[in-house]
Amino acid sequence: QVHLVESGGGAVQSGGSLRLSCAASGFPYSSFCMAWFRQAPGKEREAVARINADATTTYADSVKGRFTISQDNAENTLYLQMNNLKIEDTALYYCATGSDWSRISRGESPRGQGTQVTVSL
Repeated sequence: QVHLVESGGGAVQSGGSLRLSCAASGFPYSSFCMAWFRQAPGKEREAVARINADATTTYADSVKGRFTISQDNAENTLYLQMNNLKIEDTALYYCATGSDWSRISRGESPRGQGTQVTVSL
């Protein structure tokens, strides 16, 4: 059974940094696509970044140059380094996984409960 647990969220001032982690288990981690999503109240879910099984990465335009997705295959852990945080980055961040990005992007794959990131002035 797929199990994803996020951590690392918190409250930070604008311009600050946070590093999110997603501990994964129950599936062939290195063979799957891993992604970070976020959802703010009243807004649609947004795919923030993803890392494919071949280690290629994709970022939302809103976070390019500020966020970095990475993973430790030995530890089955996904990371999201977030620098120069902005107020508009405030959201619940969660990780998701699957073998098919189209299903992940539609929300039809396993995901964690999320970790809250709050950015203030």
